Formats: sequence, C-alpha cells, structure tokens
Amino acid sequence: MSGTGRHGRYGHGLVLGKFYPPHAGHHHLVRTAQERCDRLTVLVCAASVESVPLADRVAWMREAHPEADVVGAVDDVPVDLHDPAIWEAHMAIFRAAVTGPVDAVFTSEAYGTELARRFGAEEVCVDPDRSRFPVSGTAVRKDPVGCWEYLGPGVRASLARRVVVLGAESTGTTTLSRALASHYRARGGVWAGTGWVAEYGRTYSEEKLAAARAADPAATWADVSFTSAEFPVIARRQDTEEERAARAGSPVLFCDTDSFATGIWHERYMGGRSEEVEEIAAQRHRDLYLLTDHADVPFEDDGLRDGPQLRPWMTERFREELHRTGRRFLTVRGDRAMRLATAVAAVDELLAEGHHFTDPLPERR
Repeated sequence: MSGTGRHGRYGHGLVLGKFYPPHAGHHHLVRTAQERCDRLTVLVCAASVESVPLADRVAWMREAHPEADVVGAVDDVPVDLHDPAIWEAHMAIFRAAVTGPVDAVFTSEAYGTELARRFGAEEVCVDPDRSRFPVSGTAVRKDPVGCWEYLGPGVRASLARRVVVLGAESTGTTTLSRALASHYRARGGVWAGTGWVAEYGRTYSEEKLAAARAADPAATWADVSFTSAEFPVIARRQDTEEERAARAGSPVLFCDTDSFATGIWHERYMGGRSEEVEEIAAQRHRDLYLLTDHADVPFEDDGLRDGPQLRPWMTERFREELHRTGRRFLTVRGDRAMRLATAVAAVDELLAEGHHFTDPLPERR
C-alpha cells in the first residue's frame, strides 16, 4: 500500500538519523511520520568512533516509539554529500537495514532530498528550521545540561551524574545526601528536579523487625537475622529505585547508599563477600562516592543499629573497597556544615567537568 501527495498517507515511511543522542526534535520527527504512515521504520546509524553505543540509542528510540520498527546499523563510511560513490556506500548499509520499498522519507536535514531520491521515495520535510524544538544533536553534545529539557528519560538516566553517600551506621549518610539534594534543588531551573534515593536496606530492615514483633511483641533488633539470599534482593531494589530517579531528575542525582555498599553490608552480617551482589553493583556506574567518617558524629541508637563498636571497621572496609575497585571518592569529616560544604565543592567540581562526547565522522567538503 502506498500513499501519494504531501498531505496523504504513506504505506512505508522512513526516518533516518544518528540520534547522538536522541532529543525532542527527533521524537517530534518520528511522531509526525508515525501519524502519516501505515508502517514506519526508524533507522539509527552510528559510527564506531562515537561514544554513545548504538545499542543504547536503539533502546532509547524503541522505548519512545514502541509502534515504530526501530533498527540499528553501524555506518563507518565517510560523509561526503557530493560524492556519488560515497552515497552508494551509505545506501548499501541503509538498504540492508530497511526491509521493503520506502514510500516517504521524513527528514529535517538538507540531505533529505537526495536520500529520498535514492530510495525512490517522496521527501517530507518536518520543521527544518527547528522552530518547534530549538535543539540539535550537536547542541546536546556540547551542553547536555543546557538542553536537559529536550532529553527523554533514558538519555537523562545515562547522563545524570550519580553521587552516592555511604558510610557506617549513624555517620550521617541520610542527613548529608538529603541536604545535598535540597541544596541543588534550591538553585532552581533545571536543578529544581534534583532527585534523592533513599536507602532501601533500611526499609527492608524495618519490615523485618515489624514481622519479628508481629510474632513476638518483645522482639528487638538483636532478634532479627539475615540470609545471604536477601542481599541481592536489596541490591536490585536499590538499583531500581536509583534508575527510576535518574530518569526523572536533574543532571545530578544523590543516593543514600547503593548496591556497591550493599556488598559491604553483606560482609558485615554474613561474614564474607557476595559475588552476586558484586556483579549487580558492577552493572551500574556512579560518578562520585562521599564516605561519611564515623569521627565527629555521635552514635545514635534508633532501634535498627548494633552499636558504635563496628563503625571504625565499617568505615575502613568502605575505604578499602573504594580504593580497590578504583571508584572516585572523597571522605567527608567535621560537623554538618563542614561536611555539606566539602561535599558541594566536590560535586560542583564533578559537574564542571562536563560530558565528553567523541565527534562524529566529519563531513568532507
């Protein structure tokens, strides 16, 4: 089935791009094409030199456009819009990825006319001046924070700087991580949506203690025990909550512990390491860890803690494992104000480093 005319429907439409990374303009283009086609193929092309994996871009586009047929292809052919041989090399890649004849090519790019001609299709221009969404892939790569409002959840989760506050019992991890989130929200603008992720292990512990007291009202924390199998459950749930917050938040996310820390807590309660928890932790990248020293913080028993005697050992184990695994971290000490000031300075330094995307293949002129 084939549609004709600039205001008609088309049987098979094509949207082609790098989506490096995808942004609101790309999604507008795809939605516009979807409305006018019985079938739509979105072809994501990536060069090997580019720093965002093809698989990630395909996944982001599939999530945003589940009704489209999103496919990916590696295209390492140089870019030269005036060389017929170069065009044919690109077209060989495009035709191998796109099944069936194409009736319309939807594009916002100047090369759309020639691309449509080579597919034997009609060109449909969509917002070539970027008036609807004033953003481009180049602009996003140059300044992701400045373009944050145009990025979808998956891209935000990939680019958000993740800061984890971790430490032994009663060392102020919750206080500091909450204060950091509040500090950055107060900056307003894009930072107003700064997220905070609670420690799921504490919720889990509260539920275990409540269950023990349901069976015996006199039960205390000393009556609660753990099995090794519970820690991967806690680690996965912690990661799930972190990912959810990263998808919805600002360019920085603050976490009160993470799945890496869960591995140390496994040591604390089970007497040894958990390969499963460590494998879970290895699947996520965090940009900065803030280790809360036990010094300068008095121990407070909230009913879910064992006592101050384990704090020095826990602090040292966190420090040893952070060093051993090559994670970027800073130990924070002093009173609340000093800790917050130290942490803010470290986070600001992290944010000032920006993001580094490798350049796409240059266009020959």
